[in-house]
Amino acid sequence: MVHLMKTRPNVILILADDMGYSDLGCFGSEINTPNLDSLANNGLRFSQMYNSARCCPSRAALLTGLNPQQTGVGHMVNDMGLPAYQGYLNENCATIAEVLKENGYTTLMSGKWHVGGSYNLLDQNSWQPGNQGHPTPTQRGFDQFYGIVAGAANFFHPRTLMENETLIDIDPPDFYLTDAISENAVSMITKASDTNKPFFLHVAYTAPHWPLHALEEDIAKYRGHYREGWDSLRQNRHEEQKGMGIVDNKWDISPRDASSRPWEEAEDKEWEDLRMAVYAAMIDRMDQGIGKILTKLEELGEDKNTVIMFLSDNGGCAEFLAEDTTRPDPSQYSSPTRDGRSMTIGNRKDLEPGTDTTFMSYDLAWANASNTPFRRFKRWTHEGGISTPFILKWPEKITKPAIINEATHIIDISATIYEAANATYPSEINGNFTKPLEGRSFMQAIETDSWERKEPIYWEHEGSKAMRHGEWKLVSEVGHDWELYNMLEDRTELSDLIDGESDRVGKMINSYKEWMDRCEVQNWPLPGHLWNPEMIAPHAHRSG
Repeated sequence: MVHLMKTRPNVILILADDMGYSDLGCFGSEINTPNLDSLANNGLRFSQMYNSARCCPSRAALLTGLNPQQTGVGHMVNDMGLPAYQGYLNENCATIAEVLKENGYTTLMSGKWHVGGSYNLLDQNSWQPGNQGHPTPTQRGFDQFYGIVAGAANFFHPRTLMENETLIDIDPPDFYLTDAISENAVSMITKASDTNKPFFLHVAYTAPHWPLHALEEDIAKYRGHYREGWDSLRQNRHEEQKGMGIVDNKWDISPRDASSRPWEEAEDKEWEDLRMAVYAAMIDRMDQGIGKILTKLEELGEDKNTVIMFLSDNGGCAEFLAEDTTRPDPSQYSSPTRDGRSMTIGNRKDLEPGTDTTFMSYDLAWANASNTPFRRFKRWTHEGGISTPFILKWPEKITKPAIINEATHIIDISATIYEAANATYPSEINGNFTKPLEGRSFMQAIETDSWERKEPIYWEHEGSKAMRHGEWKLVSEVGHDWELYNMLEDRTELSDLIDGESDRVGKMINSYKEWMDRCEVQNWPLPGHLWNPEMIAPHAHRSG
């Protein structure tokens, strides 16, 4: 039934976890993602959408339209003793849910929160969601919430699972978190459609973040598909991307990462094939769940006037067991299975990944393929760490598919939603002033297939820094000097132009420093928090 009083669109904002730029069919992948591909083929694909390099900062930026440091989540969820790095959303930012709720929307969330303080996964008695320093989704504007409030999760037996304000146990014996997120999203849509209010639904999957947990029926689709290895996969995906127009033909693919090795030298190729197969199965299952959401929208007659957006929180992940810590820490994930069996943690070649008794990652070389054609990974501000596929479908406004090539940032998404919803952004919320939006609406791209972001985009994460202004990008890996690239000519960052552009570089560095001061961005390392990038080298995390 179509509710005629709903003149404003519903909004569904879908976020994947640790998924690389090339991991969808519509961005060059061989993974079966027909539902997301359908959204892309009937909507817009943004080829240069950026996130904020890491899980928590990206989620904070997405939900508020501010730079992560302005929200209090400048790093992760541990309180680092500074307002910009307190590890949970502060009282001077407004979430999309809070803004839209004040503007007459029903607000719903299914999935991963991870912007509300830290949780010791092994000590349930210490969990205090809702107290000072641990805000929950229902405290930040969501009428309904189902999901986890902490970070990386066991897909068969997740910790910190909540429904609204209550911690809950897992009921069905065949529980799988990706399916539970999808099913609860469908249920929320069904209930919301019975009102005359538009709804905002945030679906935050944990897939395909480690651990490699998938259902055998999905794994079976991909067993043997990756026996040609990561080098071949990178080349194949790059060719697909060029053919689609997602990347420019003149951008050479970046070299295999220096910490990787040629596929010919890889040991246990059958095991490596299976690791990537399980990763692919996790994305496949997420796409199946998105299909269920789309089907329910059609059944309810809500599909035409619903804005659907999809993106990932950072690039493919090369490190393992270091979500909220400075070093890999296996013990925090060592809870047993639901029926009490022990779990083996680590990338063990004598075990098959995918089952609930294992806890593995797909590792650096496959992550390098996920981020095709770019350099680096999650946590870095080179393109492999901050580039995400972004898809937008809105049938009432978008009548033909297009690719938008303008540089766009995750903070622009909330501003666009507010314009689409005709929503007013408040100057204060709950008695506290709100910081002005940093993001800029790209509604023009929806209406005309093009737009221009005139303001620079800035990044800082763990000492890696970057700035993008127009066609120019300034970037510095933690511990290294600035580099300069022309993104029109060289988005894969292969030709550093720093030596021939002293005036431009000087102005950009000054602009970056002004941004740091305004947003309380600190120089790295912060007290008590040293991160050694070398920990991701293949020899450094073969735990088990």
